[in-house]
Amino acid sequence: MSVRLADVIEALDEAYPPGLAESWDSVGLVCGDPADVLDSVTVAIDATEAVVDEVPEGGLLLAHHPLLLRGVDTVAASTPKGSLIHRLIRTGRSLFTAHTNADSATPGVSDALAEALGLRVEAVLDTTPSAATLDKWVIYVPQQQSEAVREAVFAAGAGQIGDYSHCSWSVAGIGQFLPHDGASPAIGSVGTVEQVPEDRVEVIAPARARGEVLAAMRSAHPYEEPAFDIFALAPPPAGTGLGRVGRLAQPETLGEFVSRVNTALPPTSWGVRAAGDPDLPVSRVAVCGGAGDSLLSAVAGADVQAYVTADLRHHPADEHRRSSQVALIDVAHWASEFPWCAQAAEVLRSRFGTSLPVRVSTLRTDPWNLGTGERVLITRPGDHQS
Repeated sequence: MSVRLADVIEALDEAYPPGLAESWDSVGLVCGDPADVLDSVTVAIDATEAVVDEVPEGGLLLAHHPLLLRGVDTVAASTPKGSLIHRLIRTGRSLFTAHTNADSATPGVSDALAEALGLRVEAVLDTTPSAATLDKWVIYVPQQQSEAVREAVFAAGAGQIGDYSHCSWSVAGIGQFLPHDGASPAIGSVGTVEQVPEDRVEVIAPARARGEVLAAMRSAHPYEEPAFDIFALAPPPAGTGLGRVGRLAQPETLGEFVSRVNTALPPTSWGVRAAGDPDLPVSRVAVCGGAGDSLLSAVAGADVQAYVTADLRHHPADEHRRSSQVALIDVAHWASEFPWCAQAAEVLRSRFGTSLPVRVSTLRTDPWNLGTGERVLITRPGDHQS
């Protein structure tokens, strides 16, 4: 059975829905023809020159970090990133990115990290919705024009729920208004209270389409001043979000747990650093693959004894230690996300079996190449100077 790039994209979008990506992110197909038949898939954290060289011709590189993200206005072959794009295209290779959508998906990057550390996931650390939210529109319109208003807002992007379109709900009622001097009412006259049979029409629309829906509604609505409400919808709990909270099978000291982290993750020049009492009993742990100091406030209220993440900065870590007893374990960004590669590879293997060879690149793409390697540093409470 031949597997098209489009088939793989469908599988990846199901596992890591693009709608979970942060608004600033760039995820999905970077280069490649969805109609092409794939010979293989290589999974890696970064699309570096060495990793691209590993990808066979006609293969797909599934990367976690976007190659093209901020301030990209050229892919000229004379630029480092443009050179990689040209090399991929010339040899029939494709590039696909699953980034913050893979961070928030279930299972996702932090689930893979938790599994690598021997944690049983119990909860999502931060369920704060991303910018990809929905609005509910409530529009009051004379019954004779309600269908025209529906069709206008549908055309502007409203009324889409899953695989269904033109979705709405309505109920009849009576609208009342009194036009004053200067008004130009479509129905009734200035100085006279008017009552009109109206429909209350409700539709769902993406928040990003708010301007388009408003313009469409106003253009189709007969009133000079239409009555409407916009409600921003909070998504129902779906088990998605950043970070995870997990539990060890048996409690252990912080010193023992830090050694566990050091053994479980691939070695890097960054190594493993920890802040806390080495004898602190640890049973419940928060984790976040990638840079996680933005979640320190969530960690403080998560009823955990330790937090494993990457790229902890001095001041946020210092402030956290002054106000919380939760120990911090800081690892290399690449190492914290590397377990996801095996997870993503398994997503594709379970879907396509032997029809599509899938491998994980073992190249270390962590940018730091000089350091102490596997050294473990644990600071005791008395070591910290205010």
